[in-house]
Amino acid sequence: MLIVAALGGNALLRRGEPLTAANQRANIKRAAIALAELIAAGHSLVITHGNGPQVGLLALETAGPNGADLPFDVLGAETQGMIGYMIEQELASIMKDHRFATLVTLVKVDASDPAFRKPTKFVGPTYAAETAQKFASERGWQIALDGDRWRRVVPSPAPKTIMEAPIISLLVKEGITVICAGGGGIPVVDRLDGGLQGVEAVIDKDAASALLAEQLAADILLLLTDVDAVYEGFGTPDARLLTRIDPQQVDETIFPPGSMGPKIAAATRFSRSGGRRAAIGRLEDAAAIVAMTKGTTFFAKAR
Repeated sequence: MLIVAALGGNALLRRGEPLTAANQRANIKRAAIALAELIAAGHSLVITHGNGPQVGLLALETAGPNGADLPFDVLGAETQGMIGYMIEQELASIMKDHRFATLVTLVKVDASDPAFRKPTKFVGPTYAAETAQKFASERGWQIALDGDRWRRVVPSPAPKTIMEAPIISLLVKEGITVICAGGGGIPVVDRLDGGLQGVEAVIDKDAASALLAEQLAADILLLLTDVDAVYEGFGTPDARLLTRIDPQQVDETIFPPGSMGPKIAAATRFSRSGGRRAAIGRLEDAAAIVAMTKGTTFFAKAR
Protein backbone atom coordinates (compact mmCIF):
# COMPACT_ATOMS: atom_id res chain seq x y z
CA MET A 1 0.00 0.00 0.00
CA LEU A 2 1.01 3.61 -0.51
CA ILE A 3 1.11 5.40 2.84
CA VAL A 4 1.54 9.11 3.48
CA ALA A 5 2.88 9.41 7.04
CA ALA A 6 2.75 12.87 8.63
CA LEU A 7 5.11 13.23 11.59
CA GLY A 8 3.94 15.50 14.38
CA GLY A 9 6.25 17.85 16.21
CA ASN A 10 7.09 15.14 18.76
CA ALA A 11 9.03 13.32 16.04
CA LEU A 12 11.57 16.13 16.18
CA LEU A 13 11.17 17.62 19.63
CA ARG A 14 9.31 16.26 22.64
CA ARG A 15 7.32 18.61 24.84
CA GLY A 16 9.55 20.73 27.05
CA GLU A 17 12.82 19.73 25.38
CA PRO A 18 15.36 22.38 24.32
CA LEU A 19 15.65 22.77 20.55
CA THR A 20 19.13 21.27 20.13
CA ALA A 21 20.57 19.18 17.32
CA ALA A 22 21.20 16.32 19.76
CA ASN A 23 17.57 16.25 20.95
CA GLN A 24 16.24 16.39 17.40
CA ARG A 25 18.61 13.63 16.31
CA ALA A 26 17.52 11.35 19.19
CA ASN A 27 13.83 11.86 18.43
CA ILE A 28 14.26 11.38 14.69
CA LYS A 29 16.13 8.15 15.36
CA ARG A 30 13.06 6.85 17.24
CA ALA A 31 10.82 7.99 14.39
CA ALA A 32 13.05 6.27 11.83
CA ILE A 33 12.71 2.93 13.62
CA ALA A 34 8.90 3.10 13.40
CA LEU A 35 8.91 4.24 9.76
CA ALA A 36 11.46 1.63 8.70
CA GLU A 37 9.08 -1.03 9.99
CA LEU A 38 6.46 0.13 7.46
CA ILE A 39 8.98 0.03 4.60
CA ALA A 40 10.21 -3.42 5.66
CA ALA A 41 6.60 -4.65 5.57
CA GLY A 42 6.50 -3.81 1.85
CA HIS A 43 4.62 -0.52 1.92
CA SER A 44 5.53 2.46 -0.25
CA LEU A 45 6.07 5.45 1.99
CA VAL A 46 5.92 9.24 1.63
CA ILE A 47 6.92 11.15 4.76
CA THR A 48 5.84 14.66 5.71
CA HIS A 49 6.75 16.54 8.89
CA GLY A 50 6.23 19.69 10.94
CA ASN A 51 8.74 22.51 11.40
CA GLY A 52 7.12 24.94 13.85
CA PRO A 53 9.90 25.19 16.45
CA GLN A 54 12.67 25.12 13.85
CA VAL A 55 11.26 27.81 11.55
CA GLY A 56 10.39 29.98 14.54
CA LEU A 57 13.92 29.75 15.89
CA LEU A 58 15.41 30.58 12.49
CA ALA A 59 13.11 33.60 12.21
CA LEU A 60 14.30 34.76 15.62
CA GLU A 61 17.97 34.31 14.71
CA THR A 62 17.73 36.13 11.38
CA ALA A 63 15.55 39.04 12.54
CA GLY A 64 16.85 42.41 13.70
CA PRO A 65 19.41 44.95 12.48
CA ASN A 66 22.28 42.45 12.31
CA GLY A 67 20.32 39.54 10.86
CA ALA A 68 19.43 38.51 7.34
CA ASP A 69 15.72 39.08 8.06
CA LEU A 70 14.76 36.27 5.69
CA PRO A 71 11.10 35.87 4.62
CA PHE A 72 9.12 32.91 5.90
CA ASP A 73 9.05 31.06 2.59
CA VAL A 74 12.86 31.01 2.53
CA LEU A 75 13.02 29.92 6.16
CA GLY A 76 10.56 27.13 5.34
CA ALA A 77 12.81 25.93 2.53
CA GLU A 78 15.79 25.93 4.90
CA THR A 79 13.98 23.80 7.49
CA GLN A 80 12.76 21.37 4.83
CA GLY A 81 16.35 20.70 3.84
CA MET A 82 17.64 20.45 7.41
CA ILE A 83 14.90 18.20 8.79
CA GLY A 84 14.68 16.09 5.62
CA TYR A 85 18.42 15.51 5.76
CA MET A 86 18.21 14.27 9.36
CA ILE A 87 15.25 11.95 8.67
CA GLU A 88 16.89 10.60 5.53
CA GLN A 89 20.19 10.00 7.30
CA GLU A 90 18.60 8.08 10.19
CA LEU A 91 16.43 5.96 7.90
CA ALA A 92 19.39 5.15 5.65
CA SER A 93 21.39 3.97 8.65
CA ILE A 94 18.66 1.37 9.36
CA MET A 95 17.83 0.38 5.75
CA LYS A 96 21.15 0.54 3.96
CA ASP A 97 19.88 -0.97 0.69
CA HIS A 98 16.83 1.29 0.39
CA ARG A 99 16.72 4.59 -1.47
CA PHE A 100 15.52 7.87 0.05
CA ALA A 101 15.08 11.39 -1.30
CA THR A 102 14.30 14.73 0.34
CA LEU A 103 12.33 17.09 -1.89
CA VAL A 104 11.84 20.81 -1.30
CA THR A 105 8.11 21.21 -1.88
CA LEU A 106 6.04 24.20 -3.01
CA VAL A 107 2.33 24.40 -2.16
CA LYS A 108 0.07 26.81 -4.00
CA VAL A 109 -2.35 28.87 -1.91
CA ASP A 110 -4.95 31.49 -2.80
CA ALA A 111 -3.67 35.07 -2.41
CA SER A 112 -7.20 36.13 -1.39
CA ASP A 113 -7.47 33.49 1.37
CA PRO A 114 -9.04 35.22 4.43
CA ALA A 115 -6.33 33.63 6.59
CA PHE A 116 -3.95 36.38 5.44
CA ARG A 117 -6.14 38.90 7.29
CA LYS A 118 -6.25 36.86 10.52
CA PRO A 119 -2.97 35.12 11.48
CA THR A 120 -3.57 32.07 13.69
CA LYS A 121 -0.61 29.69 13.21
CA PHE A 122 1.78 29.55 16.16
CA VAL A 123 5.49 29.46 15.32
CA GLY A 124 8.64 29.55 17.39
CA PRO A 125 9.15 29.48 21.16
CA THR A 126 6.83 30.83 23.87
CA TYR A 127 7.52 34.07 25.71
CA ALA A 128 6.45 35.94 28.81
CA ALA A 129 4.08 38.82 28.00
CA GLU A 130 6.70 41.57 28.32
CA THR A 131 9.20 39.83 26.04
CA ALA A 132 6.54 38.99 23.48
CA GLN A 133 5.32 42.59 23.36
CA LYS A 134 8.92 43.78 22.92
CA PHE A 135 9.48 41.46 19.94
CA ALA A 136 6.13 42.41 18.45
CA SER A 137 7.04 46.08 18.63
CA GLU A 138 10.63 45.71 17.39
CA ARG A 139 10.02 43.16 14.63
CA GLY A 140 6.47 43.80 13.51
CA TRP A 141 5.29 40.40 14.74
CA GLN A 142 1.71 39.53 15.55
CA ILE A 143 1.41 37.60 18.81
CA ALA A 144 -1.27 35.59 20.60
CA LEU A 145 -1.72 33.63 23.80
CA ASP A 146 -0.78 29.95 23.61
CA GLY A 147 -1.89 28.59 26.99
CA ASP A 148 -0.45 30.94 29.60
CA ARG A 149 2.44 32.16 27.38
CA TRP A 150 2.71 34.22 24.21
CA ARG A 151 3.90 33.15 20.76
CA ARG A 152 4.24 34.63 17.32
CA VAL A 153 1.37 33.92 14.92
CA VAL A 154 1.43 34.00 11.11
CA PRO A 155 -1.27 33.41 8.45
CA SER A 156 -2.20 29.80 7.69
CA PRO A 157 -3.92 29.68 4.28
CA ALA A 158 -5.52 26.50 2.96
CA PRO A 159 -3.35 24.44 0.58
CA LYS A 160 -4.69 24.21 -2.97
CA THR A 161 -2.09 22.24 -4.95
CA ILE A 162 1.09 20.34 -4.06
CA MET A 163 3.25 21.48 -6.96
CA GLU A 164 5.74 18.58 -6.80
CA ALA A 165 3.09 15.83 -6.50
CA PRO A 166 3.82 14.45 -10.02
CA ILE A 167 7.55 14.25 -9.22
CA ILE A 168 6.84 12.56 -5.88
CA SER A 169 4.65 10.03 -7.68
CA LEU A 170 7.45 9.22 -10.15
CA LEU A 171 9.93 8.71 -7.32
CA VAL A 172 7.54 6.42 -5.45
CA LYS A 173 7.06 4.31 -8.57
CA GLU A 174 10.84 3.86 -8.67
CA GLY A 175 10.77 2.44 -5.14
CA ILE A 176 12.14 5.59 -3.47
CA THR A 177 10.87 6.74 -0.08
CA VAL A 178 10.26 10.49 -0.33
CA ILE A 179 10.50 13.06 2.46
CA CYS A 180 8.58 16.14 1.38
CA ALA A 181 6.07 18.91 2.17
CA GLY A 182 7.95 19.73 5.36
CA GLY A 183 6.16 22.24 7.56
CA GLY A 184 3.14 22.06 5.27
CA GLY A 185 5.22 23.02 2.24
CA ILE A 186 6.45 26.42 1.07
CA PRO A 187 3.37 28.62 0.44
CA VAL A 188 3.37 30.27 -2.99
CA VAL A 189 0.88 32.27 -5.03
CA ASP A 190 0.57 32.99 -8.75
CA ARG A 191 2.43 36.01 -10.13
CA LEU A 192 1.09 38.16 -12.95
CA ASP A 193 3.87 36.87 -15.23
CA GLY A 194 2.77 33.28 -14.71
CA GLY A 195 5.47 32.40 -12.19
CA LEU A 196 5.16 31.66 -8.48
CA GLN A 197 5.97 33.90 -5.53
CA GLY A 198 6.52 32.89 -1.91
CA VAL A 199 4.36 34.46 0.80
CA GLU A 200 4.71 35.07 4.55
CA ALA A 201 2.64 32.20 5.90
CA VAL A 202 2.75 28.67 7.27
CA ILE A 203 0.43 26.00 5.87
CA ASP A 204 -1.01 23.49 8.33
CA LYS A 205 1.08 20.35 7.98
CA ASP A 206 -1.85 17.95 8.40
CA ALA A 207 -3.97 19.77 5.80
CA ALA A 208 -1.09 19.70 3.31
CA SER A 209 -0.46 16.01 4.03
CA ALA A 210 -4.13 15.17 3.39
CA LEU A 211 -4.03 17.07 0.08
CA LEU A 212 -0.81 15.32 -0.91
CA ALA A 213 -2.33 11.93 -0.07
CA GLU A 214 -5.30 12.82 -2.29
CA GLN A 215 -3.12 13.90 -5.21
CA LEU A 216 -1.02 10.72 -4.92
CA ALA A 217 -4.15 8.53 -4.54
CA ALA A 218 -2.58 7.05 -1.41
CA ASP A 219 -4.22 4.11 0.34
CA ILE A 220 -3.67 5.40 3.87
CA LEU A 221 -3.00 8.76 5.51
CA LEU A 222 -1.22 8.33 8.86
CA LEU A 223 -1.19 11.31 11.22
CA LEU A 224 1.40 10.35 13.80
CA THR A 225 1.63 12.22 17.09
CA ASP A 226 2.35 11.72 20.80
CA VAL A 227 -1.08 10.47 21.90
CA ASP A 228 -2.22 6.90 21.37
CA ALA A 229 -5.58 7.72 19.74
CA VAL A 230 -8.41 10.23 19.51
CA TYR A 231 -10.44 10.80 22.66
CA GLU A 232 -13.76 12.55 23.06
CA GLY A 233 -13.38 14.86 26.05
CA PHE A 234 -9.60 14.39 26.14
CA GLY A 235 -8.07 15.44 29.47
CA THR A 236 -11.35 15.18 31.39
CA PRO A 237 -12.58 12.45 33.78
CA ASP A 238 -15.16 11.46 31.15
CA ALA A 239 -12.63 11.02 28.29
CA ARG A 240 -13.74 8.30 25.88
CA LEU A 241 -11.43 6.43 23.50
CA LEU A 242 -12.55 6.46 19.86
CA THR A 243 -11.09 3.54 17.93
CA ARG A 244 -13.27 4.05 14.83
CA ILE A 245 -14.73 7.27 13.45
CA ASP A 246 -17.16 7.53 10.54
CA PRO A 247 -15.94 10.53 8.50
CA GLN A 248 -19.48 11.18 7.29
CA GLN A 249 -20.76 11.68 10.83
CA VAL A 250 -17.89 13.16 12.86
CA ASP A 251 -18.41 16.56 14.50
CA GLU A 252 -15.05 18.27 14.00
CA THR A 253 -16.02 21.22 16.22
CA ILE A 254 -15.82 19.20 19.46
CA PHE A 255 -12.04 18.77 19.17
CA PRO A 256 -9.49 21.43 20.26
CA PRO A 257 -8.62 23.71 17.30
CA GLY A 258 -5.00 24.11 18.39
CA SER A 259 -4.11 20.43 18.73
CA MET A 260 -6.32 17.52 17.65
CA GLY A 261 -8.76 19.62 15.60
CA PRO A 262 -6.55 20.02 12.48
CA LYS A 263 -5.75 16.29 12.52
CA ILE A 264 -9.44 15.38 12.70
CA ALA A 265 -10.18 17.76 9.82
CA ALA A 266 -7.35 16.32 7.70
CA ALA A 267 -8.27 12.70 8.42
CA THR A 268 -11.94 13.41 7.67
CA ARG A 269 -11.14 15.18 4.42
CA PHE A 270 -8.95 12.37 3.12
CA SER A 271 -11.22 9.52 4.18
CA ARG A 272 -14.16 11.23 2.50
CA SER A 273 -12.22 11.44 -0.77
CA GLY A 274 -12.85 8.13 -2.47
CA GLY A 275 -13.60 6.16 0.70
CA ARG A 276 -9.95 5.77 1.68
CA ARG A 277 -8.55 5.23 5.17
CA ALA A 278 -6.98 7.73 7.51
CA ALA A 279 -5.69 7.09 11.02
CA ILE A 280 -4.34 8.99 14.02
CA GLY A 281 -2.09 7.59 16.73
CA ARG A 282 1.27 7.42 18.41
CA LEU A 283 4.36 7.47 16.21
CA GLU A 284 5.83 4.36 17.83
CA ASP A 285 2.62 2.44 16.99
CA ALA A 286 2.70 3.19 13.24
CA ALA A 287 2.69 -0.46 12.10
CA ALA A 288 -0.06 -1.40 14.56
CA ILE A 289 -2.14 1.58 13.41
CA VAL A 290 -1.88 0.37 9.81
CA ALA A 291 -3.02 -3.06 11.05
CA MET A 292 -5.91 -1.31 12.87
CA THR A 293 -4.98 -2.78 16.25
CA LYS A 294 -4.06 0.63 17.70
CA GLY A 295 -4.91 4.27 17.14
CA THR A 296 -8.09 5.73 15.69
CA THR A 297 -9.16 4.77 12.18
CA PHE A 298 -11.42 6.89 9.95
CA PHE A 299 -13.60 5.13 7.42
CA ALA A 300 -17.27 4.91 6.54
CA LYS A 301 -19.25 2.11 8.16
CA ALA A 302 -20.10 0.85 4.68
CA ARG A 303 -16.52 -0.38 4.39
